[in-house]
Order: sequence, then structure tokens, then C-alpha cells
Amino acid sequence: MVSKADIKPWLRPGAGSFILHNATVVDVANGVTRDAQTVCIENGRITSISKSEPSILSSRPGTNVIDCTGLYLCPGLIDSHVHLIAVPGFNELSQAFGNPESVSLLRQPYVCAQMLHRGFTTVRDCGGAHAAIKEAIEDGVFPGPRLFIAGHALSQSGGHADFRNKHDHSACCGGATTGLGRVCNGIPQCMQAVREEIRSGSDFIKIMGSGGVSSPTDKIDHLQFTGDEIKAMVQCAKNAGTYVTAHAYTPEAIQHCIENGCKGIEHGNFLNEELAALMVKNDVFLTPTLITYDQMASSKWQGYLPPESQSKNTEVLDAGLRALGIATKAGIDMLRDRPPGTPRCRSDS
Repeated sequence: MVSKADIKPWLRPGAGSFILHNATVVDVANGVTRDAQTVCIENGRITSISKSEPSILSSRPGTNVIDCTGLYLCPGLIDSHVHLIAVPGFNELSQAFGNPESVSLLRQPYVCAQMLHRGFTTVRDCGGAHAAIKEAIEDGVFPGPRLFIAGHALSQSGGHADFRNKHDHSACCGGATTGLGRVCNGIPQCMQAVREEIRSGSDFIKIMGSGGVSSPTDKIDHLQFTGDEIKAMVQCAKNAGTYVTAHAYTPEAIQHCIENGCKGIEHGNFLNEELAALMVKNDVFLTPTLITYDQMASSKWQGYLPPESQSKNTEVLDAGLRALGIATKAGIDMLRDRPPGTPRCRSDS
């Protein structure tokens, strides 16, 4: 009989048993650290966490023991807003988002491995990642974090995920595109786009509700999609048991997306107190992405953004710092993007 290893020859033997001995465990549930803890692992699963005692080691002969004296052990980190498609290797943002799909796919395993090495075991991709990359990680083809993907981010023509410049008059191939986004206009196209993303393995739906830093033909204060278009996309997502989150910067865009049913706001840099209260009332979460703007404003990445995008970047960074304080004070549920030092899977700023 053909074995699983014959069908999937890349599969490795079972992870085996490990004891992480004498670690300081970060207990995030209770907000404390616990000294001298022993963590037992069987076949990739934690089976126990207890006070370190010599008897634990003697009771498990042959187990791989790792001395963690002086080391901290914490749960895996979660990065809540990345774009795997924008891989390293380019010195301009337009090249990172505009690189051929085959180039991006071949570099994404490197990025995924680097995420793991930095402690990120779960990643939420907000536009561009395929089900194929998610399934390859789940199948053990290469190491990477657990992925939750939006598939293509949905954009109106001239919106934040329409990367055609103003001199490009080519059609958007019926709305189906490679890369970060899919363009859709009108209720029928918007409904079809959501259904296609769900069919293709998306865990949630991401829409572009306003302009952004990196897109070539819109402004940050542009309102994108009509209320009826957003409602239609929200209903299609709801029918499939999932939700819509929206890229939105300005108060008008944030309010527009919330009132039409979106359950998440990505960025939200111009959030005010009134809208913060509305988000709490409607149980809408916020994903700030300030580290991206901070990095883009640094001398290290000077020239990475074109001049028109650099000025927008400065504007949203300053506003975002204020918005973070407002959101914290209001008690909004917040997700987090990556800290400094992780691979540059760029935010769709």
C-alpha cells in the first residue's frame, strides 16, 4: 500500500519528545512571568507546564532535554497585518508590490521562515497571499507560520488596490488580477468578487474603503465604494460565515465602513473620539500599522517611496500616533502589526 510519505515525500518524521527545562515562562493570560518552569512537548504539542523538579527528567529517559536556564519562553507572536506578496529584494515600493507573481511566490518561503525565527507563529495576510502558500505550510512543504488570508483585497477602479497609473488605460481583465488586489465596480461585481475570494480559500474579506499612501491615483481622503456596494460585500461574507475588514484612514471613511457593516478597520490613522465610541458600540476592531510608516520615514529607507507618497506617509504617521491613544482610551479591541526587525512584508499603507 502506498504510504503517506510516498505521496508527500517532503514529510519529516514526527517531532518526537522534548523537555524545555528550567525556563522562565511568560504567562500572558495572567500578565506574570513564572520562574523555573519545565515544559513537556510530545509530537509538537505542549502536554504540561509545571515547576521544574529533578524527578521530571528522570521519569522521561531518552527525551530530548533543552536547558533553558536564563531564557524566557512565551507563546507564539501574532502579526495581524502583512502582505506576503511584497517580498524583500526591491528598493522601491512600486517594485515590491508590482513584482511578477512567480518571483514573489519563490521568495515567500524565505519570508515565512524568517517570521518563525522571530517568534511569529500566526500571521494575518490582508491582501495578496494565495491558498497555495497557506496549504504548502500546512502540508509541511516548507516551514512557516499559521496563515489567515484575505486573498485579493477588493478595490474599486482607481482605488487603493488599483495600481494602474493615470496613463494606463488598459482594462482590469474583468476584475480578476494577479497581485495584491482585485478591482470590482457595482453591486453585481462586488458580490461576485467576494464569492470568488471565498471559493479560492480566503478566510476573511478585505476591502479598500479609502485612499492610501502607496496607491498612484487616489488621495488619502478619497471615499471608496458606495454604501450599497459595501453592504452587498458584507452580506456575501456573512453568508459564508466570515467578515469584512476595511482599509480606512479618514473619519469619513471609517464611519462609512462601520455603518455599512465592516467588522474591522485597518490603519484608522485619523480616528477621533466620536468614531472610537462608535467602534466600541458596534464591536469593530482596529489594526494599527504604525511601525510601517515609522520605518518608511527613516533615513534607512529614504527613496523607497516616491515624493508624493512620502508626504502622505508623514501625515498618517503623525495622526496615527494620536489615534492610537484615542483607541486605547476608548477600549477598542486592537490587533497588532509587526515590530521592528521582522521581514519587510509591507503594510498596504
